Amino acid sequence: MKKFKRFCYRILPVALCAAMLGGCGASAASSSAAESTVSTDSAPLKVMASFYPMYDFAQKIGGDKVTVTNMVPAGTEPHDWEPSTTDITNLEDADVFIYSGAGMEHWVDSVLGSLTNQDLDVVQASDGITLREGYEDEDGDVGADPHVWLAPANAKIEMKNITDVLCSADPANAEYYRQNYEQWALECDRLDTEFTEALSALPNKNIVVSHEAFGYLCDAYGLNQVGIEGIEADSEPDPARMAEIEDFVKANNVKVIFSEELVSPKVAQTIADATGAQMQELNPLEGLTDDQIADGQDYFTVMRQNLEELKNALQ
Repeated sequence: MKKFKRFCYRILPVALCAAMLGGCGASAASSSAAESTVSTDSAPLKVMASFYPMYDFAQKIGGDKVTVTNMVPAGTEPHDWEPSTTDITNLEDADVFIYSGAGMEHWVDSVLGSLTNQDLDVVQASDGITLREGYEDEDGDVGADPHVWLAPANAKIEMKNITDVLCSADPANAEYYRQNYEQWALECDRLDTEFTEALSALPNKNIVVSHEAFGYLCDAYGLNQVGIEGIEADSEPDPARMAEIEDFVKANNVKVIFSEELVSPKVAQTIADATGAQMQELNPLEGLTDDQIADGQDYFTVMRQNLEELKNALQ
């Protein structure tokens, strides 16, 4: 594997120098070489993550043993994003590639099929998650809802799959990765408890959102999601759908229409204006802006902000 090769290239020159020395000098040189071998860490794993949640989870599990690159730039909506030539080059030089799957990264199969990097460890982080039905494509086939990470229990599964691939790629640091996983798994459990306790007693259960990204979260906590747009964030509702949503908002006394940071609020604002509802943001965590990253926000801070928004809207 790549880490082993890089490690060997550093050790061989030291060992050869030690062998050329004699007597006490040879012993001293050998001792020095051994100390160098023990204290010199191998280079961090080069990890490529398909978009923000995978990037954040990989950083949390990998810590200082990995260098993680988020393939989708900050502030970019990932549904229709395509990897560039630079991204392909980086994958050719990477040790690990992490993607969520469930149809989120439509480009994965073609990109992986084009790579010559035979040492790349790949993980689909959504493996083991029960998928929701998402949308019907132009051929009539029903695809999965890809937004699995928005339920904390699913985020925990994705972190576990990421832990496993890092342990496989870098067994020397496996215990380090497992310890990090245990820490963040507990945080997922705490977040799940917070959502359960805060939302279970609220009288209203209906949320109207820009696009249908919150199905897993709603299933986990007994909410009902009504999407202005479909699974894809750039789809547009026709006039009949707009009228249907406006009628739903009025009939169910919906007070808040949820828009998103990375999606135009124009349609959501139109419905809010037509129904007298307020408009707030609910973040699907498909990507953070540069300002959010600079503020130190991450999956857990944003999910807790989402919880506050839901509590305020549903009370």
